[in-house]
Amino acid sequence: MTEVATARRSRITPEREAELYAAVLDLLREVGYDALTMDAVAARTRSSKATLYRQWGGKPELVAKAVRHNKPGGSLGEIDTGSLKGDLRALTLRSDDCQMEQNSALMRGLAMAVHGNPDLLKAFKEHLIEPEMAEFRHVLQRAVDRGEVRADCPAAPFMMHMMIGAFAARTLLDEQPPTQDFLLSYIDAVVLPALCAPATS
Repeated sequence: MTEVATARRSRITPEREAELYAAVLDLLREVGYDALTMDAVAARTRSSKATLYRQWGGKPELVAKAVRHNKPGGSLGEIDTGSLKGDLRALTLRSDDCQMEQNSALMRGLAMAVHGNPDLLKAFKEHLIEPEMAEFRHVLQRAVDRGEVRADCPAAPFMMHMMIGAFAARTLLDEQPPTQDFLLSYIDAVVLPALCAPATS
């Protein structure tokens, strides 16, 4: 039965999958998560609702995977410039300022929906948050192995918090969207000094 279910779920082509994810994100920007329906996705993408449920199970998983798929430049784990600074800069430069503004607005809307929807929170943890944290830990471990970051660095567990915090706080505090220049400056002024600080006696 599992093999049959897997085969059914794998019939959709990567191109069609990308098209569906793009339509989901467009609808999210237009109406928000709560008003988004599988009927609307089916109509927008000329799919059957049965196909959507068979492939993704429901709205929470579909939305989480669409957001994950929309992340530019592939996996963070694929970045390896030879230095932590280079890796974090490469991560930042994968999105231009326009993409960052769009993604920031999208994530603000989804953040509210996540807190009121346990199923969406579960899907986000499984398909977005946990994979992202694993990739950040991989990048950080490489920096530890190179000797850039101490293994017992107290800031290390907060690396992802710092990166996401800057992205989110830019709009909240400065009333401006995040930009490449802002995030690169933040990495140099805050993240790298925190992670690469020498041991204190």
